[in-house]
Amino acid sequence: MSIVVAPETYQLAHELPQRLRLRAPWLSDRRLDRLALEAALSSLGGVRGVRANRQAGSVAIEYDGQAQHRRAILDWFRQPPPTLLTESNRIANPASPDLLRVFSALAGLALLPALTQPLRRLLTYALIAPTVWEGAKTLGRKGLKVEVLDSLAVGLATARGDYFTAIATQGLLMLGAYLEQRTTRHADDLLRHLLKPMPTQSWVERDGTLVQIPCSELQVGDLIEVGPGEMIPIDGKVVGGNAAVNQASVTGENLAVRKEPGDKVLSGTVLEGGRLRIRATRVGDETTTARIARFIENALHQQSHTQSLAERLADQRVYLTLGTGALVYAATRDLDRLASVFLVDYACALKLGTPVAIKAAMYQGAKHGILFRSSLAIDSLAQADTFVFDKTGTLTSGLLEVTDVFSLDDAWEEDPLLALVASIEEHATHPVADAVVKQARQQRLEHIEHEDVDYLVAHGLTTQVEGRIVAIGSRHFLEAHHAVAFADHEERIAALEQAGKTVLYVALEQRPLGLIALRDSLRPEARAILAQLRRSGVRRLVLLTGDRQDKAEALAQELAMDAVYAECPPERKAAVVEELRAQGAKVAFIGDGVNDAPALIAADVGLAMPRGADLARATADIVLLDEHLQTLLAARVLSVGTLRLIRHHFRLSATVNTAVIAGAAFGLFSPIWSALLHNGVTLGVLLNSIAGVRFEPPLDED
Repeated sequence: MSIVVAPETYQLAHELPQRLRLRAPWLSDRRLDRLALEAALSSLGGVRGVRANRQAGSVAIEYDGQAQHRRAILDWFRQPPPTLLTESNRIANPASPDLLRVFSALAGLALLPALTQPLRRLLTYALIAPTVWEGAKTLGRKGLKVEVLDSLAVGLATARGDYFTAIATQGLLMLGAYLEQRTTRHADDLLRHLLKPMPTQSWVERDGTLVQIPCSELQVGDLIEVGPGEMIPIDGKVVGGNAAVNQASVTGENLAVRKEPGDKVLSGTVLEGGRLRIRATRVGDETTTARIARFIENALHQQSHTQSLAERLADQRVYLTLGTGALVYAATRDLDRLASVFLVDYACALKLGTPVAIKAAMYQGAKHGILFRSSLAIDSLAQADTFVFDKTGTLTSGLLEVTDVFSLDDAWEEDPLLALVASIEEHATHPVADAVVKQARQQRLEHIEHEDVDYLVAHGLTTQVEGRIVAIGSRHFLEAHHAVAFADHEERIAALEQAGKTVLYVALEQRPLGLIALRDSLRPEARAILAQLRRSGVRRLVLLTGDRQDKAEALAQELAMDAVYAECPPERKAAVVEELRAQGAKVAFIGDGVNDAPALIAADVGLAMPRGADLARATADIVLLDEHLQTLLAARVLSVGTLRLIRHHFRLSATVNTAVIAGAAFGLFSPIWSALLHNGVTLGVLLNSIAGVRFEPPLDED
């Protein structure tokens, strides 16, 4: 349940030229989602760093010092999102340790020799009280957890009068907790750094004049003008100008990409040179940058199967440590050895190292154009053994190109025929029309004047040229609606279709005028990428397509696919995925179209290509922002490497901590040394996790 945050309940506690500290009653509420708060503020323009302190009920914000950004920060605080306070966050946001407790323990050790015995006891009680209290609460609420072992260890040292060991152990526990907290927060910070502050104002054409308006008022269809050094605030299509666009923030591509009319651009990318006029296709919460922000928010809060497994294993190991301690005490009656055993646990390395490694992987993925919707997606992609591919837009470029132009009328040559078709098709918005128009422009063919165009969706177009009716479209459209017979050209049509080409039919005054053949080209890297996927552990490669069986089988053979399903409607694609899962396969489905959405949902993990339809991207677990199939391979390599790293940490933690427990049981380690060694292992695992997989996007191989 969400609780509404009262507006205007904040005060400016302190201010420097580039730093604000704000206080509000709701900032100290245990229901506060600190991560969501810091992520939201980090996304504001000019903000460089955010640090919330629940104990102090404040938040410190570092920004660029500009007046408009200061106003935006204060405006945000006047009406913060109500979802920042939720009942579920009571457990998700425990009080975090701080250095004060570490310094208190050090001060206590320094004072200890100068105090009398009663004062030593009193000081020790005061310093260990938080740890003992936390252990008692944990025992009552959750049962036997690592907090219980820690409280038993310091309590035992205090009970036998070894106040130095008790205070030193308390200090080491607090230092370890502080370092662990800082390291895990750093992993969250990595993800928050991906949040791109968007421009607050944009130049928009209104009634033929450029005016500057707030980006929040932008609408689909607006004409936006962006100049050098400016960030693009919307997703859209270039309608004018030429520019070099830096897409590193979105796709990970380091080199600027030339953009010209007809090209798509993404929000959050920056013009390095030139100027563009862009027609907005997505604005506000629907832009690429906004989707990245939502993915990051999910990543900060969701658990993967591997994380859940790590927590279960860690909790089980608590009983192992407790049982070992009981046996040691039963055999030796040595409270010192018992405390040394209790100070070693497996939980910290397992519970904390796993989410840190996963968040580091999500950060690296995003830098290379891979958006994981959640940590679950990393698990699922790493474990997938069957990759199912849609054909069009996935294994093929999805961009048709004209391959052949045939005139069926002696009075018409090929170039005038292409010019005629392009002049009419420029009024349509589909891949066939785009390809024909592009080819005519490349050949610099002249535009042919015509009357208004009638467009029948999914069939074709009709118009008049010099009083004569021209019809363009599918064979069915021309034969059924315009009584045009193409039977005399059956051999040529069959040869084109056999070659895997799409045929566009043209008629003039109910007579065949011409044929234009187009082909969706296979991605040049497809064969190499599929081979590398096999080397990464993928056992089966499957092709799903709506193409005819013979055409589909030819492509599958060319790519060395293990199975092919042809002539598949959308519901059949999902059924095939479910059949493969029923056979025990872990299925990854890669698609891009609206008709791929059911299969994306049915798969263990769904991946959407960047040119995909909105529905495909909305239902996918992973969105690839780079057209190159290398990004798919990179996502697989990163996922597999991350799970391998986590398993390595499992083995390392189990081996070293077991050795330390054994040493403590035989009296080789004092409680202080047990705490030092245990915390050293935990910190090492955390630092290695945050470094993540030694990841470089794989290169194409022949």
